[in-house]
Amino acid sequence: MKRPPLSARVREFVLAAACVAAASCSGSTPSSAPQTADTPVSRPAPRTGPLLFVTNEVGGDLTVIDPAAASVVATIKIGKRPRGITLSPDRKTLYVALSGTPIAGPGVDESKLPPADKKADGIGVVSVDELRLTRVIPGGSDPETIAVSTDGTRLFVANEDVGEASAIDVGDGRVLGTFKVGEEPEGVHLRPDGRVVYVTSEEDNQVTVIDTTTLKPVATIAVGPRPRSTAFLPDSSRAYVPAENGSSISVIDAKAHKLLQTIKLTGGQLVRPMGTAVSPDGSRLFATTGRGKNVVFIDTKTNQQIGSVEVGDRPWGIAVSPDGKTIYTANGPSNDVSIIDVESRTVKAKVKAGDRPWGVAYVP
Repeated sequence: MKRPPLSARVREFVLAAACVAAASCSGSTPSSAPQTADTPVSRPAPRTGPLLFVTNEVGGDLTVIDPAAASVVATIKIGKRPRGITLSPDRKTLYVALSGTPIAGPGVDESKLPPADKKADGIGVVSVDELRLTRVIPGGSDPETIAVSTDGTRLFVANEDVGEASAIDVGDGRVLGTFKVGEEPEGVHLRPDGRVVYVTSEEDNQVTVIDTTTLKPVATIAVGPRPRSTAFLPDSSRAYVPAENGSSISVIDAKAHKLLQTIKLTGGQLVRPMGTAVSPDGSRLFATTGRGKNVVFIDTKTNQQIGSVEVGDRPWGIAVSPDGKTIYTANGPSNDVSIIDVESRTVKAKVKAGDRPWGVAYVP
């Protein structure tokens, strides 16, 4: 018998699980993410194609999108303020940074905000096949983004409100180490060879390099104002760090941990680079520009800007398909995801997500 398409099968599973849960449970939903795994009523049919997972910072959930059909196939409640999201090396698990710290943009008087709900802080563990939250790992204070080691056993977490990064054992949740990395650390990214992670500090305009084996900081690199993320070339030779308030991108020798040059972006003051991703062949760097509404294209051979495309309101998170032909951006204020054709530099489709999409992960 011919199987229904992916989106229909996932919807059937989600509706069935919701019906059973409604019949067997009562009471209000807790404000923070559950700390133990739930038991699924049934398993969805095996995936037959790639999926996009999008964190919705205000909505407290993940939107699951079938990129081929440009349609939503599921929504997963996960916890407070999900932001950074990363895929495990075996592609079976997603890790999502959760935080009970109130949202506060630049210049906000944090003393007037409500107190942080520290019970909501953690790293949500999501099964890709089952489309559900299986557990929450303690992730230090106010987790924002995560990197996972190449063997899948360790997480490296940016803890924004305390100016630290944490190394955490995936299996038992033990904190293996904490590191001072500058105020308001945001991006934490693993070099492709797995030997170091780069952690960006928005307030101190620097990158801290941490050895993933010794769990010790090995270098600090001065970069442009308000660095948000790091993207590496596939051969681990270079790193690209966007400076949001400098309208520029720092090019770094990722083996010597030395600044090589600064790429000044064109397009005016609203070109504020934030999220970054490199094409699988290493030939292109893509950077979202937040309030600039664009993704800029950089030729990594010349380190020159070669074009841009308007994608939506305040794009932040970005992902690239394995063939390098398509990029995906999470657009916060418009609550959608853009699907962009790289060759033509056009938006092929937009898909509605949840409330304030922040990060996006592509699962082949």
